[in-house]
Amino acid sequence: MSSEQVQAVERVRPPEAADERATLSGILDFLRDTVVNKVAGLSDEQAFGRPVAASALTPAGLVKHLTGVERFWFAIDFAATDVEWPWSEENPHGNFPIAPGDTLAALVADYQAECARSRAIAAAASFDDLARGEDMAFNLRYAVTHLIEETARHLGHLDLLREATDGTVGE
Repeated sequence: MSSEQVQAVERVRPPEAADERATLSGILDFLRDTVVNKVAGLSDEQAFGRPVAASALTPAGLVKHLTGVERFWFAIDFAATDVEWPWSEENPHGNFPIAPGDTLAALVADYQAECARSRAIAAAASFDDLARGEDMAFNLRYAVTHLIEETARHLGHLDLLREATDGTVGE
């Protein structure tokens, strides 16, 4: 495990009076940056620990899961790009496994890179464009809205795990 700590990033408040794309993209980017800030300052030991005994969720596992979700929805299903599948055959639904050698810094860097790829894919398409992945029938608007929901839901988990780990609360 690494001793390198993830640093907080500057969050930009989403626009409050903008068009649909700027509003939805702004909210999603705000949530993405909040994911990084929720785990900033944790050691690997803290990030991989289970502060809620009855749960297998860890802060690091949530970041890794969100990385896969970004790749699955934008790069694979929407854009039909030839990228590595984010989950294993043993874990086809992208639960929250941690692999030997994973570090929080590496997981956050992967998450941020995947978010950048997702942003580029979304910026190059219309919200009305349909997914190009095999057997996919959703449009970009749906993908962005789904990622807002998924990211926000897991931020709630991160809120609880972070508070249980070291008492840190807030955005």
